Amino acid sequence: MGKVVNGRVKTMLTSMTGFGRGEVQKEGKYFHIELKSVNHRYMDISIKMPRSFTYLEDRIRQLVKKYIQRGRVEIFITYKNLGESDIKVTTDITLAHQYIKALEEIHNSFSIEKDIGVSTIARFPDVLQLEKQEENEEIVWNLLKEGLTQALNNLLEMRKEEGSELKDDLEKRLEILIALIAKIKDRSPEVVKEHKERLTKRIREFMEEEIEIDEARIALEVALFADKSNITEEIVRLNSHIVQFNKSMEQKEAIGRKLDFLIQEMNREINTIGSKANDLVISNIVVDIKSELEKIREQIQNIE
Repeated sequence: MGKVVNGRVKTMLTSMTGFGRGEVQKEGKYFHIELKSVNHRYMDISIKMPRSFTYLEDRIRQLVKKYIQRGRVEIFITYKNLGESDIKVTTDITLAHQYIKALEEIHNSFSIEKDIGVSTIARFPDVLQLEKQEENEEIVWNLLKEGLTQALNNLLEMRKEEGSELKDDLEKRLEILIALIAKIKDRSPEVVKEHKERLTKRIREFMEEEIEIDEARIALEVALFADKSNITEEIVRLNSHIVQFNKSMEQKEAIGRKLDFLIQEMNREINTIGSKANDLVISNIVVDIKSELEKIREQIQNIE
């Protein structure tokens, strides 16, 4: 559940970094599960567990995918049998009989001492055999599932806590972007005005005689400059991307790749503004915006 802020539930982003632990002990069986997740472009699950439980690997993967949509997840499972041993020792009586018969033949053939004992027969190959009793797959899975679910919930809680911190940081940086974009918007009309003043001044400086300046021609030149340097559309799209970014952070599904795409689009718009504005003040603001966008991009690399 999200945090309560100003009387409303605040949805949290989910980080791809986290750790979770779970354990279960029942019916003489003990499972210990540890999960570690880090950022990854796609979903990548690595499982390390006793070979005897490899038949459960697909079930484990399916359960993890119900909790996690993106990231690299490493799963470590250890198992101990605390009850009766699941190893049974069996005796091949027929084979033992054949060994004894052979030993007696050797004794009779060579008239050597007959020292056949139980320990002697038991050492012969395959007289004593170890059999692993079959586990009830459903019982084993239900126990493992309980411990794995516990670990996944702990992992998810940690990912949400870090996601909440990421969201707070991103919201602050978006506010900085909005303020910087507003400065560009306020500055833009001044650029055209200053261009007209510079143009008029240059014309007067190059004229040897004081003659009337063709205001219509100047107006045309200023209009052409204004049209070429107009960044209204870019500012509108940039603000629209920020709105989309904020809305996306309220969604419950994985949004990391969507946010990454929006940052790319913001960079595209701000680069266009920088190339069209033809103004030192705006260029400096563009540098500040690109710096903030890079910080945001680094943060969202860890968002699911």
